[in-house]
This record gives sequence, structure tokens and C-alpha cells, in this order.
Amino acid sequence: MKRREIVLGAMGASALAACTQQRDSAAEQPASFKPLVWKMVTTWPPNFPALGTGANDLAKLITTLSAGRLTVKVYGAGELVPPFEVFDAVSSGTAQMGHGSAYYWKGKIPEAQYFSSVPFGLTAQEMSGWLYFGGGMALWREVYAPYGLIPFDAGNTTVQTAGWFNREIKTVDDLKGLKMRIPGLGGEVLRRLGVTVQNIPGGELFQALNQGTIDATEWVGPYNDLAFGLHKAAKYCYYPGWHEPGTVLECMVNKAAYEALPADLQAIVEAACRVTSQNMVAEFTARNGRAVQTLATEHGADIRPLPATVLSHIRRVADEVARELAAENAAAAAIYESLTRYGEQTARWTQMAEGAYLAARANTA
Repeated sequence: MKRREIVLGAMGASALAACTQQRDSAAEQPASFKPLVWKMVTTWPPNFPALGTGANDLAKLITTLSAGRLTVKVYGAGELVPPFEVFDAVSSGTAQMGHGSAYYWKGKIPEAQYFSSVPFGLTAQEMSGWLYFGGGMALWREVYAPYGLIPFDAGNTTVQTAGWFNREIKTVDDLKGLKMRIPGLGGEVLRRLGVTVQNIPGGELFQALNQGTIDATEWVGPYNDLAFGLHKAAKYCYYPGWHEPGTVLECMVNKAAYEALPADLQAIVEAACRVTSQNMVAEFTARNGRAVQTLATEHGADIRPLPATVLSHIRRVADEVARELAAENAAAAAIYESLTRYGEQTARWTQMAEGAYLAARANTA
């Protein structure tokens, strides 16, 4: 038999097997099963780069992989519910899915902040390792269970910038009296250093900064900051993002709605979240690199590092804040212990691998 005939025969057999599997899968569905339409509410402005579009991509992926058996319609912040009411909307069943980040719910679940980002904590790669191979995901789902929610990792911003300021920061005293938008544990750290902390939705940041309602804001990084035009409203951009070194974005799913799905659709939801998370890391890595060049060369943005003395002072307070949160309840203590133990285990290898390599690349150029 000729090689071409062998190849074509193999391709035909594969196609036949795939068709058979699809028929078998369809046959397993109850006769009464009808295509579903789910609502996804988000904390992000509609179609906002990377964050909002990441939610859109997740919805499209679920719809495509399920061949339309589960269609997801996305509602940006304010289109169905306000941005900070996403948690309650999904918990109550107003929407079946929500996309945001766990630190937005600190008023309801303080320990949820650990699943978003911890100041001077884990990077995106390390957070992924903790969630999937260090016990983090099981703890996260245990925390959300009383609210009828199942959380999934559905994105990561990677290391952020420290933010945009209308005041030069030379010493830690320069932070005192600032009005700054910064959520999560990072906000509590700066509050203890004399900053008036606010949590303003992303879509309102430029106006608040431009009008002087706030003196400084952090958002994500160069790509998103450029999209919001923050360089037009503040003079200085500081780095590194000590407060959010690897912020996890979540897709929370109403537990009853999820458990009503057949097993293959449940698997599709989970797999789509993981794909979306990896895609977002890749997108931020690529686009932040271009955006920081644009900010510096085309807009003349003053991008500078925070002084080491300021970072050292912030680090001491950050460690206190993380420990104190762990003392609030048993769940927080268990999460903090798991996160800390994992961080200690992975720190040496991260430094040997990523840290040493990056230093060698910079020093041998």
C-alpha cells in the first residue's frame, strides 16, 4: 500500500472515531437537555484590555468548546450589576458566573485576599504552583463554599507597577497624607503608613486622579495604565508592584448551576478557565513590554523605582498585616500557613532559577 493511502486511511479512521465519540457523548445527554445560556458579570469596564477582554475570551471559549450547548453572555461592570456586587450576584443566582479578583470581597471574606495577591508574596508562576500543586485551590473552594460558589483561577496580571503619583516619593514620610486608590492587603499596608485609602472601580480612576479626588492610584501595569490614560493625570510612575506581584483573577461559578451541568460541560468550564489564565499571562507579558516603551518614549512618562529605604519600610508593615489577618480566624490561619510554607519551599528554587538567570542576563549584556 502506498504511503499516501496509509496516511489517508489513518486520517479517515481518526475522523470516524471522533464522530463516534461525539455521537456517544450526545447519546449520554438526557433527551430533555436543552442548550443553556449563562450570564457572566464582571468587575471590569466592558471590553477593557486584557481584563475585560479576558472575560470575553473565557465566555467565547466555553461557548465554542461546548458547541453552543453552554453559551455565556458577558456583562461588564455596571451593565447588569455594579462592579463590587459581582460576588453577591453570582452567589444569589442572578448570574451564573462572575469575573473579578478575590480581594474585592475583603469586607465579606477577609481571608479571600490571600487568593488574590499578598504584598511581597508569590509571583504569577508561583501562585499557579500553589493553587494547583500546593493545596491552595482546595482552601479557596472551602472558603467560598458557604456562599454557594466555586472559584476558578481565570487570569493573572503578573507583577504590577506600584502606581501613578502626583507627588514625588523620596522617603516613607512622603506617603503620609496621600489619597490613593489601592485595594486589598496593599491598601491596608499604606493606610498604616498614613495614606487615605480608597477603592474606586477602574472605570472611574482617570477622572478621580485628574480632578484631584485622589493623589495617586495603582491599577495594573503599563498596558492597562496606558489604556486609561493615567500618564495624562499623574506625573510619576513608580515600580515595582510590591503590593501585587502576581494577582490572580477569578471566575466564580454558582455552585447549583455548575452541579446541574453534565460532567463534560463542567470539565469544559474548568479547562477554559485554565486556558484563559495562561493566555492572560502571555498577553500581559507581551503587551506591558511594548506599553512601557510607548509611555517613556512617546509620552515622556517619568518612570522610576521606589527608593530601597521606602520598600524596606513598606515590607516590614506588609509582613505585620499578613500575619495579623492570619490571626482573625481558623480559615485565615490555615490559608496563611499553607501559603507561607509553599513560599518558603519554592523561594530557593525561584532565586536559583529565575532570579539568578535574570541577574546573569543583565550583568553579562
